[in-house]
Amino acid sequence: MNTPSLWFRIFVVAGGIAMLLGAIDPLEGSVVILVGGALVLLGMFLSKEERGALLYWTAVVLLIALGVAAMFALSSVGGIGGESRRSMWWGLLVLPYPVGWVMGMASLLARLVRFIRHRRVAT
Repeated sequence: MNTPSLWFRIFVVAGGIAMLLGAIDPLEGSVVILVGGALVLLGMFLSKEERGALLYWTAVVLLIALGVAAMFALSSVGGIGGESRRSMWWGLLVLPYPVGWVMGMASLLARLVRFIRHRRVAT
């Protein structure tokens, strides 16, 4: 196994684990999820044969980053609803965060299934 392929796998696995662990508490773990997505994106960048996935993971990380930034911005001005007198519709600004997370987890799950099937056929 060559070195870029090894780093590709390390970054993808570490990023996937970080994204799963961050989901335990999505508010506090949002930074962990963002870093995990960035690790997977870095792994895709290091992989030479995964250029299509690089664009996909760029979109995933951008969605997560936009949603997390909106969440922090809304939190810094007092949140939404309740005594803040901001409409609950402002919560739609946070929507890219879970959408990006679901897209990322679906991609990693599909990759894991392909890996298991390929491994089973090869043995």
